[in-house]
Amino acid sequence: MNDAGAAGGVVVRIATRASRLALWQAHHVAGLLSASEPGVRVKLVEVSTEGDRDRDRRLDAMGGTGVFTREVQQTVLDGRADLAVHSLKDLPTEAVDGLVLASVPQRGESGDALIVSRPLDGTDDGGLGAIGDRDRIGTGSPRRRAQIRYRRPDLEVSEIRGNVETRLRKLDEGEFDAVVLAVAGLARLGLSERITTVLDPEVILPAVGQGALGLECREDDVATVGRLEAISDPATHLATTAERGMLFRLRAGCHAPVGVRTGGNDGRLWLHGVVLDPDGTRRVEARLEADATTLDAAKSLGVAIADELLASGAAELISG
Repeated sequence: MNDAGAAGGVVVRIATRASRLALWQAHHVAGLLSASEPGVRVKLVEVSTEGDRDRDRRLDAMGGTGVFTREVQQTVLDGRADLAVHSLKDLPTEAVDGLVLASVPQRGESGDALIVSRPLDGTDDGGLGAIGDRDRIGTGSPRRRAQIRYRRPDLEVSEIRGNVETRLRKLDEGEFDAVVLAVAGLARLGLSERITTVLDPEVILPAVGQGALGLECREDDVATVGRLEAISDPATHLATTAERGMLFRLRAGCHAPVGVRTGGNDGRLWLHGVVLDPDGTRRVEARLEADATTLDAAKSLGVAIADELLASGAAELISG
């Protein structure tokens, strides 16, 4: 239940991780809510997740799925908050009993950025030409590692953990020659000037839901569901529903070597999906387009492209 503010009106409590980027996202949603319904007051409830506390183990070694969302979701289920703000790419496609993904606001940039300590002149091969032979490149994403290795097997691609600022510091201190980070995250933190080049999304396909926010609340909280639906972006919600439908059908976690792009207009939606093995030696892809004016239709498109990928051997690649 929403709290009644001491000075009148409604207080909406937002559960969020405490990183600088997560807080930016929560404040952004707070602004959308206030603009949509003047008089609503927002309170942030900061939550520490398993992924935040354990900075040493690889995400896939921690189970991967839900390491940045479980505790935030539980805060909403327990009634300590009314809604949760997630980076949609971190939110598992398996629904949690009692919660509903009620809103997906307008998406930011969905691509990946390359930040290089000593950029070369070349920007061929989707931007990876800015990296020298046998350079050390850091990324926390199996999806990025696999796709980079597929294009540039000469590179030493390694796991990197920590928030955006920590990863940039490791680059600046010489632990890596380059790092790959989400364009949206850098932009939201005012760090766009650090970008050497934006990788071609047809070469390094983004993650499912990348650049978008997912807003969850209790499914029986009619008032909050209504508030969140009012700030949802229909085009973003359709596109990300198709992407998540693909990931769900593939039975792949948020950190699997799976990439996707979506786009379209006039009621048509296209989807381009790719699956690789972890080493980036094998790759399958598929493209489909369909009418998709409802969330059910968008999900069906995602399922259809997943079926094409599975028919091409995607399950074996995902399982390693």
